[in-house]
This record gives sequence, C-alpha cells and structure tokens, in this order.
Amino acid sequence: MSRSDLQSVATAMVAKDKGLLAADESSSTIKKRFDKIGLESTEEHRRAYRDMLFSSPGIAQWISGVILFDETIRQKTKDGVAFPEYLQKLGIIPGIKVDAGAKPLAAFPDETITEGLDGLRERLVEYYKLGARFAKWRAVIDIGSAIPTRFAIESNAQALARYAALCQEQNIVPIVEPEVLMDGSHTIERCEQVTDAVLAEVFSQLERQRIVLEGMILKPNMVISGKKCSTQASPDQVAAATVRCLKRHVPSAVPGIMFLSGGQSAADATLHLSLMNKLGSLPWQVSFSYGRALQDAALAAWGGKPANVAAGQKEFQKWSKLNGLARTGAYKAGMEQQAA
Repeated sequence: MSRSDLQSVATAMVAKDKGLLAADESSSTIKKRFDKIGLESTEEHRRAYRDMLFSSPGIAQWISGVILFDETIRQKTKDGVAFPEYLQKLGIIPGIKVDAGAKPLAAFPDETITEGLDGLRERLVEYYKLGARFAKWRAVIDIGSAIPTRFAIESNAQALARYAALCQEQNIVPIVEPEVLMDGSHTIERCEQVTDAVLAEVFSQLERQRIVLEGMILKPNMVISGKKCSTQASPDQVAAATVRCLKRHVPSAVPGIMFLSGGQSAADATLHLSLMNKLGSLPWQVSFSYGRALQDAALAAWGGKPANVAAGQKEFQKWSKLNGLARTGAYKAGMEQQAA
C-alpha cells in the first residue's frame, strides 16, 4: 500500500467541478433500463451504450472517473481501444464495482448483507492490472417499522471496512457506500436518525480496521424523506439535514463525499448537491457519483439507435455540466430547461 498514491487518486476523484459517472449497472439492472427503450440487452448493445457515454466530447471537464462493471472493464471502444485505456487517455480515472450484491441477511427478515468478500483480494489484483484505480462496494440499509436492526448496521459496516482494507492493500482507493434507502414512508427526521447510526458505525469500523482516511471516498445517501412519506422535505431542508449529519460523523481527513442519487430525479439530485455546496465552507469536497441522474436523459435520447449517438451524448454532456455547476453551488432549479 502506498499512502501517497491512494491520496493522490482520491484527491483527483474529487477535483474541482468534477464528479463520477456510475456506469456499473449489473446485467440485470441494465436490462431493466434497456427494456424501457425497447432494446435487447446483448453484450454488444451494452458495449455500444457505454461507448456512447464515454466518447461524449469534452466530458473530462466534468467527469473525473467512471465506475465500471466487470463486463465493461474488459470491453473496448468501437475503434478497438480497451475502455480503461481510453478513459485514462482522456484524464478520467477508471474504477470498478466489486461487490456481489445485497442478499437476504439470514434470520433478519427484510434486511440484507452485501456479499463478495470471498476471493476479493485476487480480483483486486486483476482489476488493478486492467487499469482500475478505485473500487466501489454498496451496502443497503432499509427503513421500516422494526428495521434497521443494530446487527444489520454492524454487519454491513464491518463488510464495508473489510472491503476497504483489501482495496488499500492493493493500492486501490475504496469508495465506501452505505446507502440508506429512500423507498419507504419515513420522514426526513427518521432518515437522519438512521443515517446517523449508520455513519457512526461505518467510521468506527473503518478506524478499527486501520483504513487510511485520506485514501478513501465516502458515497452516502442524502438525508431525505421516504418516497411514500406524506410530507416531503424541501430542498433546503434536505441540504441542511444532510450536511448536519455528515459533520457529526465524517472526519475532515476524508478527501471527499460523492453522493449517490438514490432514486431521486436528475433535477432534484443536482439541486440538492448545489444547495449543499452553497452552505459555506465544508471540511471535504462535496461531489456526485450518479448513475441514473446522469444517464436517464441520455439513454432515452439514444434509444439504442446509432443515428442517435450525438443526441444521447448531448444529454449526457448537459447533465454532467449541470452537476459540475452544482459542485460550486451555481446550479439553480430549472437551468436544465435553459440548457436544452
């Protein structure tokens, strides 16, 4: 492990005006996205879709890194250049999703544990050779009347820290992603309570397992009302609650916080990020690591048709730029209409 290398990559990931594209959808997930546009999810269609995104002109101005899926990191552009090599030439850092997904937590109904630690050390060695310089592992915490339990939080936090330690051992920056889901009917206050408990346990485990904080990135949820909650918090309330929660638990040694969109609309995720960055001096860089919030409009415009590549790229460029503006608090609601 090289502390200086880890810190250098982590710092580059949260460079000014930039964030991450999460293009690490599993085959089952991207099939659902393709179903919406009536496109069969073949390996070639998946390759062509990622090629369309990655080759969008000028994206290195707003995108610092791309999280890839195992299939994607082994694929090539239409011109035969390996995707990691192509991204590196643009100045974009290749990364890799390494978890095996959230599976039912035995004896704990409605709760999950993320699997994938078995054989991870060997996979990380291979991914580093393929060009990956950071990785991602997602833990999933749901909110319900009797959940999350303390055990589910502790188990997922321990797995996140074990993953992070293996990454740093192989000179790969770990993105630590504890996601408190927004799918329920909970209030923003309940979300803040659960997110407090999750982040407290995550950083306790990271300390116990000797993680170099300067060489990691945190990818948390925003503190937000559940989708089914009758009272939806305002954007300003979401920004204030999220920053308040993070300040309680995230050490200033962490270079950056790169939010997931978590099922929010592209406009909501961008606005919330912008409002957080308007709150004043923060101890870390506050950025984005978005999948759907950057891709949905691009996917719809592309539609799986070669003739629509430029249209898809235009949408991807637009939302990348808008989130680049949100990095400094410069994005305002409705700007996407002006940029259309």
